[in-house]
Amino acid sequence: MVQPPRRFPYWVLVIVAIALVVGGLLRKGIVHVPGYSVHAAPQVSVHFANETSPASLADFRNGFSSVIDPALPAVVNVSSTKIVKEQPIPNVFQDPFFQQFFGGQFGPQQQRPETEREHSLGSGVIVNPDGYILTNNHVIAGASDIEVFTRDRKQYRARVIGTDPRTDVAVIKIDASGLPTLSFADSSKLKVGDIVFAIGDPFGIGETATMGIVSATGRALGGAIEHYEDFIQTDAPINPGNSGGALIDLEGNLVGINTAIISGAGGGNEGVGFAIPVNLAHNVMEQIVEHGKVVRGYLGVTIQNLDPDLAKAFGLSHGGGALVGDVSPNGPAARAGLQRGDVILQLNGTAVSGSDDLSLRISEMAPGAVAHLQVYRNGRNQEVDVTLGEFPQTNQPGQPSEQASAALQGLHVQDLTGDIREQLGLPAGLTGVVVSAVDPGSAAGAAGIAVGDVIQEVDRKPVRSVNDYQRVIAAAPNQPVLLLINRKGTTHYVLLQPQR
Repeated sequence: MVQPPRRFPYWVLVIVAIALVVGGLLRKGIVHVPGYSVHAAPQVSVHFANETSPASLADFRNGFSSVIDPALPAVVNVSSTKIVKEQPIPNVFQDPFFQQFFGGQFGPQQQRPETEREHSLGSGVIVNPDGYILTNNHVIAGASDIEVFTRDRKQYRARVIGTDPRTDVAVIKIDASGLPTLSFADSSKLKVGDIVFAIGDPFGIGETATMGIVSATGRALGGAIEHYEDFIQTDAPINPGNSGGALIDLEGNLVGINTAIISGAGGGNEGVGFAIPVNLAHNVMEQIVEHGKVVRGYLGVTIQNLDPDLAKAFGLSHGGGALVGDVSPNGPAARAGLQRGDVILQLNGTAVSGSDDLSLRISEMAPGAVAHLQVYRNGRNQEVDVTLGEFPQTNQPGQPSEQASAALQGLHVQDLTGDIREQLGLPAGLTGVVVSAVDPGSAAGAAGIAVGDVIQEVDRKPVRSVNDYQRVIAAAPNQPVLLLINRKGTTHYVLLQPQR
């Protein structure tokens, strides 16, 4: 006998649907169950541009007003006031010597106020209709008052949500709603030659717009501007006061936050400007809003660039990668077995181009994430997995650095005695020879080797005395020599080249 088909218990679907709805509400923090509390992290809602085909210049026969006009209302003037302490000028007329001869005929002398207000102007970009604004940290750093002027000349008092000096990004907010905003593009897709426009309100008299192309991407200047550098370089003039303004593409979407220029002695524009990629700025903004600070991954190493000469000294055929000059005791790298002298070639399967590249990419990873490193050590590659810590908020020794090549001549050393070790504040167990003098004008001086530096290794061999040092140097009188230098507790490598 054929059994009739069993009815599907639709009440099961009802229960599943209810569970999904309640679960979603719990995650949003809308429903509260005793003993179970979930709070949604604060977020700033921004609009991301849709994928579009590249714009054709044929669409802009009459200029670029169709791109720039819609963007202008989202760019604001940021005026900050900083209280600067001044040293009072002494009142010489109240000095007893003057009083003896002139009495009180000059009366009380007015002294200069001990504080005065310093004003500065910059720009900002509205990225959220409820008043969130991206700008540069240096525009509002140390400010006691911040005012924002919109294109319709309305004036608002702004408050600081948070800043990140390491990327020069700041987030401020004004109490307003329904504000015009810019959509975010994907700055990783920018290419050299793309047309861009720099918009700012540098003098509080209205927005200005300039045009140029992307000259380079991923530009780093060795910490000359900020600690984490991944700049868009452009020849679009970025005038003084444009800092914090918008760099937009041909679609009118935000690709960067204008930051700095390289200028000559006159301070004018030389066609070399830099902007923070909007992808980086957005990541920083999200963390500032959510955590009140930027939470970064921490590897715990001192790294430096590997130029071709250093690469040859370590047995590599080419430069690139990041050379580990020091490993922080008990840090994530030390626990994973990274060693001084390792060359980090890849991070998570992607080649490392240099120390700036590695620093930035590690900083963008979350504490607790695993960094999969390919490391070159003693002639062979090996894999090392490092569970990242959280980057300390205080300044740490051992930031990425690069030393130029040096020369043997002009460098004088002496034994590292207990008294010298104590005077330099070095650990009791540290061995090596201390630099006692560097001849003026020598290549060693130009390389940055300084009195008080301690040379711990020569050509990867430990040195404990001047005799050790001289013996190793004498073994290769006309060859480059690799030194491991300890400066105030932090080590790095320097390649010494014979003078010609």
